[in-house]
Amino acid sequence: MVPYTPGEQPRDMEYVKLNTNESPFPPSKKVIEAVNSLEVEKLNLYPDPTCKALISKLAETYGVGEENVFVSNGSDDILNFSFMAFCDKDKGAIFPEISYGFYEVYADLYGIDYKKVPLTKDFAITPSDYFESGKTVVIANPNAPTGLALTLAEIESILKANQNDVVIIDEAYVDFGAQSAVSLTQKYNNLIVVMTFSKSRSLAGGRLGFAIAHKDLISDLNTIKYSTNPYNINRLTMVAGIASLEDADYYKNCNKNTMEVREYTKTELEKRGFSLTNSKANFLFAKCGKIGGEQYYSALKSKGVLVRHFKNEKIKDYVRITIGTKEQMDVLLKKTDEILNEV
Repeated sequence: MVPYTPGEQPRDMEYVKLNTNESPFPPSKKVIEAVNSLEVEKLNLYPDPTCKALISKLAETYGVGEENVFVSNGSDDILNFSFMAFCDKDKGAIFPEISYGFYEVYADLYGIDYKKVPLTKDFAITPSDYFESGKTVVIANPNAPTGLALTLAEIESILKANQNDVVIIDEAYVDFGAQSAVSLTQKYNNLIVVMTFSKSRSLAGGRLGFAIAHKDLISDLNTIKYSTNPYNINRLTMVAGIASLEDADYYKNCNKNTMEVREYTKTELEKRGFSLTNSKANFLFAKCGKIGGEQYYSALKSKGVLVRHFKNEKIKDYVRITIGTKEQMDVLLKKTDEILNEV
């Protein structure tokens, strides 16, 4: 087994942390008030394993039935359950060669036969590569670490071509400019849309994810949940999730700010000779022609700025840069100027 490697969390100095795709904004005041409420005094009691109140609010927010919603301890938990439920020794998995690293880890963990599909030379996903796959399809949209997104029509073409197979669309970053496939769950009973509160709702530390799908697929996920850990969402996370859904305008403004700062940073890096993808996520995927990806990552780290570098041969010249506040991105740009002057 080669486990998933989380983004580093060094403590040797104070860093501008742009390596783990967290939101730079705190949870809303409503969330903080909810967590600090009388719910704290009930921590001696188990939380509601059905997560009734949270599921009801999610169903209302996304215009689906409560039977179409599943919640769990982060979207990673749901992806894990999905590999357990919809793959086995006979039913393999198919996903992009360059994507979220956990897909391959889950497949290895459960001894699942899997196929990794190369991206185009521009890092795009080609929908037809997944047609009639005979496997469980797993696609991050927008993809990570490239930030590129498929259109709703492209996702639907994959669904139409795989009607006897489950298609999992991982929408961890969808709220930063891509199209959600939630509406397609009403039309296709083989689609699971997996989402998270970590990025666009500033709750990475709360560990809360959810899925929207046909009720039969949701039932399968619940079977796995109740066979492992029925109380997998704690009381405080549950009330935080509900409160964040009730404060939609706050998060909408935060996400709008992130998208604006993303485009600002992209423009500034392009002025400095960087090549970037058209990211629709809360990060940029960038390459500098004057310095290698690992060298740039190391130089930034030595100057107190953390970004993410991947050793995969096809993307080793790139770094993934989380979008922080404009002030944080200006620090990145200043340190980048220093590095480029040094080389």
